[in-house]
Amino acid sequence: MPEEFVIQFENAAIFQDDHLVLTDINFTLRKAEFAYLIGRVGSGKSSLIKTINAELPLKKGTANVVGFSLENLTTRQIPLLRRKMGIVFQDFQLLIDRTVHDNLYFVLNATGWNDKSEADKRIREVLEKVDLENKGFKMPHQLSGGEQQRVVIARALLNNPEIILADEPTGNLDPETSESIMVLLREISASGCGVLMATHNYTLLKKFPERTLKCDDGKLMEIDDNAEIDFTMLE
Repeated sequence: MPEEFVIQFENAAIFQDDHLVLTDINFTLRKAEFAYLIGRVGSGKSSLIKTINAELPLKKGTANVVGFSLENLTTRQIPLLRRKMGIVFQDFQLLIDRTVHDNLYFVLNATGWNDKSEADKRIREVLEKVDLENKGFKMPHQLSGGEQQRVVIARALLNNPEIILADEPTGNLDPETSESIMVLLREISASGCGVLMATHNYTLLKKFPERTLKCDDGKLMEIDDNAEIDFTMLE
């Protein structure tokens, strides 16, 4: 895979167990590229994301994600693949019994950061990047929804990922907060990290036009112009 690509699928098919979800998948994502992934509920968006992060095996075709061939991926390689990507969830998935700092330290410790001072330094860096440098001592319940999502983004950035997979990251946020999260994700993309964002939020697609991929009728296709999107399909 050429170095400028962080994702490359060729003639691939996505399965959920034995059920064929998507077929004839051919797409690439470059470093520093932002792309939306849209489609109705059940159209295959989440299954595609789960295949990219190796939650689902690739049973047909070829795919390379941040240097790993998904069709030949071993169990031992899966944690190595995931360290090169960050995942942003709709429902945050923060540990509610520990502070923001300790949420982030938990991830670093689990991924091999043994030097406490270096880990603390990295935590300060990512919290500063998401404008939460003074919130490390807070518990998750003391933060707004937007702040919690920024913590999730900080968590995704800890290991300097080559790609961010964002699955409905604004789904539980109000419009103003959603826009601030969108601005942050685009800044992350511009800094050199590929971002693939699944969304139903047509307001964001209109306000922040970017490359758009659509799951529909068992296929993955590219939309040339957001004006062509039937936004009722996102509901």
